[in-house]
Amino acid sequence: MRTVTGIPGSFQKMGFEVFENYECDGQIEIADTIGPLKNDLIIDCFAGGGGASVGIEMALGRPVDIAINHDPQAIRMHKVNHPDTLHLTEDIFKVDLKKYVAGRHVALMWASPDCTSHSKAKGGQPRNKGLRILPWAVYKHAKAILPDVILMENVEEIQQWGPLDEAGHPIKERAGEDYERFIAAMKKLGYGFDSRELVAADYGAPTTRKRWYAIFRRDGKPITWPEPTHSKSGADGRQKWLECGDYIDWSDLGRSIFDRPKPLAEATMKRIANGYVKYVVNNPQPYVVHNQSAVAFMIQYHGETREGDSRGQLLAEPIKTIDTSNRYGLVTAFVTKFYKTGIGQGCEEPLHTITTSPGHFGLISAFLIKYYGTGCGREAGRPLGTITTKDRFGLVNVITDIDGVKYVLKDIFLRMLKPEELKRMQGFPEDYILNRDIEGKPYPVGEQVARIGNSVVPIMAQALVSANCPYLKVGERMPNMSIDDSWEQLRFA
Repeated sequence: MRTVTGIPGSFQKMGFEVFENYECDGQIEIADTIGPLKNDLIIDCFAGGGGASVGIEMALGRPVDIAINHDPQAIRMHKVNHPDTLHLTEDIFKVDLKKYVAGRHVALMWASPDCTSHSKAKGGQPRNKGLRILPWAVYKHAKAILPDVILMENVEEIQQWGPLDEAGHPIKERAGEDYERFIAAMKKLGYGFDSRELVAADYGAPTTRKRWYAIFRRDGKPITWPEPTHSKSGADGRQKWLECGDYIDWSDLGRSIFDRPKPLAEATMKRIANGYVKYVVNNPQPYVVHNQSAVAFMIQYHGETREGDSRGQLLAEPIKTIDTSNRYGLVTAFVTKFYKTGIGQGCEEPLHTITTSPGHFGLISAFLIKYYGTGCGREAGRPLGTITTKDRFGLVNVITDIDGVKYVLKDIFLRMLKPEELKRMQGFPEDYILNRDIEGKPYPVGEQVARIGNSVVPIMAQALVSANCPYLKVGERMPNMSIDDSWEQLRFA
């Protein structure tokens, strides 16, 4: 290694290849010899925002050589994180990879075709035939350039890939026909094949995202599956699943649900109330926010399947699957120790006046009673019915037990999860750039979330590539950094 001092712009003049976005103290160490093995190409098809690409970098310490995506916005995000990659904004079926490969050896190709027309999340809606046939683009390029190893990722429902009827719905009796045809075609090219359904949390990602992974290889080496490093319980010498609560920015808890200029939607209020019952009141181990008199949980903005149901989760477990829209809300319930002998009033009594209650106590009580279960007492001026939850709710004070101490609920805060939080829960490295493109143009929040939800979990790409292509490793991934010109030595006249 040799050390040079100066600003990054000067490195190019001295003949050094450097990334943009360094954060340094004026000194940067540059390896004399490390660089991609130009005769062993790595290609990322369907590259998107770069989940698989950064996972490959994490495994091998080198960038992918070619990245393909039809969406120019996705390519712009990919480019800011992978500036040394050749980016192709082209239709995956029309791009001529053979031209760009130019006779060089392709060691590895990653392919994650669009999964939306295979996913069960599509429900009973018609499927897009054009999206369902995208795996055949993998076959086309495999035939043209014959990569040694091809790694694929998709929803597990791809194994049911079959013909559609005239209305665009899968024909149940022919489920799996197209999938088997595709696998057979790949085998005819000389590829060995194996596939598994893997959960990202088992490999150290703070998400329980479950996907189908396939390994094709034609170089005579064995197909290797990475050993899980984590488990839900932490048994068998493995580490326990990561808690998504560790990736929350607890300096921002949102704002009260009761004093907003525009009231929250009825469905959101119901989710919060049902979630509080499920994840706090009826939970023997609610998630206690560190250094705060508060408990927290997450709600999901999905349609509940039955009355009183709550789509959400505890923060002491990995986040569930992140999709392309931000559907996760962080709910923080502020509590204070309860010192009185009673809980306000029983539900067998007519409603007392609640306007004299301190703070939000009365509001919260009425709110929870309104939305919980059958809704004990629909209106503030009517007698109440019967609550069947062992008198946990008083009308003026709402009581819960935490580690043997009784607390009264005094306020509820809500905010949506931030892209940076979702990024880390998806397993992206902390330095991965989501908020701007290669030209510095900022990305809207919705665009950032969409890229995260569409992405491969990087840790899964890292695990699969490390297991099957360790011989391609040239070093460790270099994180994205940025210059801080506040440092004295970086100020120039």
